[in-house]
Amino acid sequence: MKLVIATRRSRLALWQAEHVRARLLARHPGLECELLPMSTRGDELLETRLDEAGGKGLFVKELETALADGRAQLAVHSMKDVPAELPPGFHLAAILEREDPRDAFVSARYGALDELPRGAIVGTSSLRRAAQLRARRPGIEVRLLRGNVDTRLAKLDRGDYDAIVLAVAGLARLGLQARIRSVLEPEAVLPSPGQGALGIESLAARADVSGLLRALDHAATACCVRAERAVSRALGGSCTVPLGAFAQASGERLRLRALVSAPDAARVARADCEGSREQPEALGERAADELRRQGAADILAALER
Repeated sequence: MKLVIATRRSRLALWQAEHVRARLLARHPGLECELLPMSTRGDELLETRLDEAGGKGLFVKELETALADGRAQLAVHSMKDVPAELPPGFHLAAILEREDPRDAFVSARYGALDELPRGAIVGTSSLRRAAQLRARRPGIEVRLLRGNVDTRLAKLDRGDYDAIVLAVAGLARLGLQARIRSVLEPEAVLPSPGQGALGIESLAARADVSGLLRALDHAATACCVRAERAVSRALGGSCTVPLGAFAQASGERLRLRALVSAPDAARVARADCEGSREQPEALGERAADELRRQGAADILAALER
């Protein structure tokens, strides 16, 4: 059997696709597997905020088109880039074991977020990160920073920003751990749903493909990611919402922390729930209900005005 993996063209995306390819070949001797690198709208619109350009779907739509027309049988995604709702006919066939889910503080001048002076310029493309950074360090200036990992680091190095915030997982996968000055713990900056995990999408009707991919699924990671994504889905699933969600498995239990923030961090709703590992979506919905009780509905309504 031959499988084609649809992937974005960035160095990180290609690393992720090659990682999945190697895992598949190791588990299924005799399988043929090749990559189909593609450019997506999310990769091309670098001067526009993602929430204004069309959301997370900009990173996956072209890959899903390749699945639908038969050019590829699976697509590899960073789970934090996958919309909370997939189009009809598509499903997540496997979620791989998670890399470090935390955010990284990267700077040439400062060792940690708390060292930044007032007026320091911090780059990020994430509303979630921006809101939590402002809450943690009032007085800093958060500016848009789009592009792949190498592009963002280059902009930092030429002095456009005093610091930038990136996912630890992406830097680790590219061998760039030395660029990390400090790691932002979830207590300070809650990660994005699915951050650090890789997901493999395929057509739901292709049971043969799903059967091959199932061997790569990591149960503990999958239940955590499903709980986190359920929070996003219950609150509308939009990247226009500064939302963080992070689940941790311990035995048969899950702990799920979530937040919704106003962009300026003036209002923040938080939830901290525990539940069964067997019902991650139910736990995510319970966390979303708690966020609403803490004022998330008013925050969301203000964002829509």
